[in-house]
Amino acid sequence: MTQTILVVDDEPEIVRLVRSYLEQDGYRVVTAYNGEDALYTARHEKPDLVVLDVLMPKMGGLAFTRRVRREQDVPIIMLTARAEETDRIVGLEMGADDYVTKPFSPREVVARVRAVLRRAQPPGEKKSPPVLRVGPIALDRSTHTVMIDGEPVDLTPTEFDVLEVLMGQPGRVYSRTEILEAVQGVAFEAYERTVDAHIKNLRQKIEPHSAEPRYVLTVRGAGYRLNPELERD
Repeated sequence: MTQTILVVDDEPEIVRLVRSYLEQDGYRVVTAYNGEDALYTARHEKPDLVVLDVLMPKMGGLAFTRRVRREQDVPIIMLTARAEETDRIVGLEMGADDYVTKPFSPREVVARVRAVLRRAQPPGEKKSPPVLRVGPIALDRSTHTVMIDGEPVDLTPTEFDVLEVLMGQPGRVYSRTEILEAVQGVAFEAYERTVDAHIKNLRQKIEPHSAEPRYVLTVRGAGYRLNPELERD
């Protein structure tokens, strides 16, 4: 089945360019030129992924992300002309799965779209076991769901993949670079705080007290690990 991509930018030439490259890659593309129209389109088209500009009239990209996250778990790639790291981190903390800084290569956008969609798909072809269990956490690769003490937890595709990496080897310390390489699938310039933002979001959803994490532990100067002691709790 052809996947649908919603491309949103107030610059028609950027929309035309990104749409052309995505359609050449076999995707169905729908478009919008401001956040309000994008929200309407997302509700009616139910896209598989959104490529979204940050600065737009009527409703900006961050406001759109906040609104759509209440209704859908659609993956989001943000486009931003801003150079500051903090602007990209805010987008990630709002729930975006990836970002591309303008000016960009359309081929890079297509590569990011492929990578994020690959992570968002239920990975039926992954190696067994399909369900990873560590303490109260159960991650089902076949259904792309996570349960904590039997209760479902709503994670974004990137948060799911970060948790899956950590649960693969409880106790092993994963550097930020290793986590990025495992969940992104393509090489690109990224700041360490990109991973930190996803870890922060993940902790807020799975930890009993996110300020005092028990599940996902920070190893200062090295990275992150899943607490192996959970298996004995």
